[in-house]
Amino acid sequence: MINNQIDILAFGAHPDDVELGCAGTLAKSISEGKSVVIVDLTQGELGSRGTVETRYNEAEKAGEILGIQERINLKLEDGFFENNRENQLKIIQLIRRYQPRIIITNPPTDRHPDHGKACELVCISVFLSGLLKVKTEFEGVLQKEWRPFQVYHYIQWDNLEPDFVVDISGFESIKLDSCMAYETQFYKKDFKEGKITPISTKNFKESILYRMKDLGRITGVDYAEGFLAQRKISVKNIFDLH
Repeated sequence: MINNQIDILAFGAHPDDVELGCAGTLAKSISEGKSVVIVDLTQGELGSRGTVETRYNEAEKAGEILGIQERINLKLEDGFFENNRENQLKIIQLIRRYQPRIIITNPPTDRHPDHGKACELVCISVFLSGLLKVKTEFEGVLQKEWRPFQVYHYIQWDNLEPDFVVDISGFESIKLDSCMAYETQFYKKDFKEGKITPISTKNFKESILYRMKDLGRITGVDYAEGFLAQRKISVKNIFDLH
């Protein structure tokens, strides 16, 4: 169990959300010595393909590919979880436990309604986590309030306009490998279990690479991932911008 401050705490409504949205950025950050923990809100139990057991196995494999420090599943109800006090406190406890510098989570709006709900739940929990009078405990010890320096949102199904992009050139293969670790969910030749879904087609697999290349193209690098920022981003020096 990790009890020290980490660099990035990444949330996803379902196992595979984080990989699809920001695996390249996480892999690059880890290569630079940054610490990363992933939190899956649900077990993806309503998915048309695979089972809870296979999703856990796939998530573990994906985490190993990325080199994350830990992965947690809050076991909220897939499709039906709510932005309520009980769920907020679960997330607040994790934020205060890991004290992340940055939180990355689902986009505010997307094709799957759970993605927008997860975004709202995490963002409200981030705010509440910084309030002194919101009390939580971990292992019987009262936790201190904590609010990360920034909250960012990765991009999923919808082609949202990013506020900034991260150059992930050299880490695109790790991103693809971590996504394809979810063998029941994404395209794999001759895989015949379950129905065909929008994300299990060959076209969707190819679109993962295309999006990385396209965001790279418009920003002058080979591959990139896009993010939305919850608040304005500042730099110390104009030459920090690329």
